[in-house]
Amino acid sequence: MTRLRSVPADPVDRTQLPLDEWRLVESRPPQDLGLAETLFATANGYMGMRGTPEEGRDAQIHGTFLNGFHETWQINHAESAFGFARTGQTMISVPDSSVLKLYVDDEPLLLSIADLEEYERSLDFREGVLRRELIWRTPAGKRVRVSSTRMVSFAQRHLAMMTLTVEMLEGSAPIAISSQIINREDFRDDFGKGLADSPITDKADPRRTTDFTHRVLEPLQDWHSERRMLMGYRVANSGMTMAVGADHQVESDAEVTQIVDTSADLGRQVVRAHLEEGQSLSVRKAVAYHSSRSVPHRELFDRCRRTLDRVRENGFEAQFTEQREYLEDFWASSDVQLPGQPAVQQATRWCLYQLAQAAARSDQWGIPAKGVTGSGYEGHYFWDSEIYVVPFLTFTQPRWARNALRFRTNLLPKARERARELNQRGALFPWRTINGDEASAYYAAGTAQYHIDADVAYAFAQYVDVTGDLDFQHRDGVQVLVETARMWADLGFWRMTADGAASFHINGVTGPDEYTTVVNNNMFTNVMARFNLRRAARAVRELRAADEGAYETMRVELEFDEMELEQWEACAEGMYVAKDEALGIHLQEDRFLEREIWDLSSTPDEAFPLLLNYHPLVIYRFQVLKQADVVLALFLRGSEFTAEEKRADFEYYDPITTGDSSLSAVVQSIMAAEVGHQKAALDYFRAGLFVDLADLHHNTADGVHIASAGGVWNALVHGFGGMRHDDGQVSFDPRLPADWPELSYPLTVQGSRFRVRLVREEISFTLESGAEVEVTVRGERVIIDAGGVTVPLSDQGPLLDDSVLARPVGLGDERADGSIMTSHVPGDPEDPWEYPVASDPDDIIDES
Repeated sequence: MTRLRSVPADPVDRTQLPLDEWRLVESRPPQDLGLAETLFATANGYMGMRGTPEEGRDAQIHGTFLNGFHETWQINHAESAFGFARTGQTMISVPDSSVLKLYVDDEPLLLSIADLEEYERSLDFREGVLRRELIWRTPAGKRVRVSSTRMVSFAQRHLAMMTLTVEMLEGSAPIAISSQIINREDFRDDFGKGLADSPITDKADPRRTTDFTHRVLEPLQDWHSERRMLMGYRVANSGMTMAVGADHQVESDAEVTQIVDTSADLGRQVVRAHLEEGQSLSVRKAVAYHSSRSVPHRELFDRCRRTLDRVRENGFEAQFTEQREYLEDFWASSDVQLPGQPAVQQATRWCLYQLAQAAARSDQWGIPAKGVTGSGYEGHYFWDSEIYVVPFLTFTQPRWARNALRFRTNLLPKARERARELNQRGALFPWRTINGDEASAYYAAGTAQYHIDADVAYAFAQYVDVTGDLDFQHRDGVQVLVETARMWADLGFWRMTADGAASFHINGVTGPDEYTTVVNNNMFTNVMARFNLRRAARAVRELRAADEGAYETMRVELEFDEMELEQWEACAEGMYVAKDEALGIHLQEDRFLEREIWDLSSTPDEAFPLLLNYHPLVIYRFQVLKQADVVLALFLRGSEFTAEEKRADFEYYDPITTGDSSLSAVVQSIMAAEVGHQKAALDYFRAGLFVDLADLHHNTADGVHIASAGGVWNALVHGFGGMRHDDGQVSFDPRLPADWPELSYPLTVQGSRFRVRLVREEISFTLESGAEVEVTVRGERVIIDAGGVTVPLSDQGPLLDDSVLARPVGLGDERADGSIMTSHVPGDPEDPWEYPVASDPDDIIDES
């Protein structure tokens, strides 16, 4: 059994985070500050604020982030070569406006040492508001109730709202609230340090962000009035500009004085009053952030003013009402319901809410791997979006999906440049990027992942099939599909046999599994490229038939020759997908079986993840996977494989998959459910569901694993719900876990929304809006109309024994050359690599 399948049914510390199906609740101040800051982050896809305390301390990682707002830096390769990525990109923290420091009797509130009689902090998924309530007994014996809220608006993407209310319960005291805007990227105050405290080269964990030694945010202007502060900056190397502004409203039944001041890196508005017992003081703070690639800061000042003026005109409460209404629509289209499973229900809703916080207002920016909740992975965009997040958006929030895909369209010119740099036709999307330039410094496990092109094409095709948005297909989709198909046709080559048979091969690439790099005929890459080629040819023909004018425009702009269609279809038809007939499995790549097997069961826990404990060359010599690779292809292109092939592939690759990537568990769950390993499916689902809430990968402090959150939806809907979508047809073959009484979820297809309800004996569909929809259930045609429909189920699919997953299937088997596959842990002094003298393969298995 792999480590991923040892997660308890509820691994969350419920003394710290008690159960509530619609909120994440914290019952006492956190011990793990970084984890809590991520879990309680507030964001909308454009702006994100980590869940640091209002007082600004204690905190592990401060951070307020704007999607796409970044610094650039030169990548210094120890040995450079032509085509290596040259410019690094790192999302940076913008000035922190969340600070509302509180002083009672001139004593600061510090949660780490405060005498707290009561404490609760909660993130409400329906209201989109972070709240904190506490009662503080001061060192002088005063009792004070402190209430606060924080909200990043979904309705107005540039706006954040904060409130702080202080009420004297016992005694009287002078009160001071210092509302601040702090440039933590460069400015040091007396209570901590900014982000830039170690050299650029000091980064042992590639999952973390780069620190800077130079001033990043160059001050351009600061300004203040009695109620408003404005501060503007330019990023040193990238040249991006930003402005932040804050308005304040103060209410109290005591006399109040205020002082406001701004400087290059610090803005402050200090509110003071003397409260008698029973009196209170409230400060409401509205904050606006605007950023640009190059717009002058004065223009951004004006934008901030307009955003804040609307709050003055409409009032604070109107913003909170808009937030509730926005999320009401979101949950109507997205909520997955799991009656009788409170821990799973809460974690599921937290994951879905994180998807909203990452994508709702990204508005044609990409969706970073950590959203805007942390700086992990530099704030880069990966293939994670198209394969794990966009499917959720497509089936629940199509407008958000369109925006996410428009981001790729906008990057197409840069992708063409990158293809030329790598001597290819068409376009090659960057493996990791913010501004469109490739930022992967380690090409073997990064740039070589050409499958990014096919992943993008897959997301475009799925979006059009599900939504019917042909306007988007004709204006944006065709261009992306054509340019990516050109790349594949140019990258691969034909291999001829003596009898005249020809096959199309793609060499020198890396698939999703980053523990097997720069290989020939990676199965995932070839299967997805085949789909890309076929779909591009189809899209061009559909455009020609639907709109001759648009087709002619495309033909001229892309210098398209119709002979390319035949070429693409020939490449797809001849695509080589290797299979070992003895084992009955598809090869992850041509020489995969030539390697020995890594003995994961004998590898100590502290050696994981392998990438942080073994040199890449060590890892590359073994059959060992960072994440699902072949198995992911089986899910995405399931109609191209038989049930027997899927089971054989899953049972071979599952025992040698480490799950060192947070992307892996959810895919393994989906395919385990389909082939019949239903206990493993539930185990893997928990590993994906709680990856952040239980910090299973020990790096949640760097930000939410957004792709894993998207994968949770996929595992519920595709895995247990059994939904598949292929070539415009939605089908269902459910796999409800034995101890789950019910699973229900909404889907939006062709503009119609319907809810699926699954119990063990039946699956039912209820049309909630739009026209009737046709689906199939285990091959039976079903029409979903206003009356609803129910289909009885004889079972929940096959149920297989998971013991076969306990050790590698190929261990002890004979290769084509007669050698025997053995298992080993590199560097283990108790497991020397000795010449196998036994003639019986079973003896070799026992010895290893």
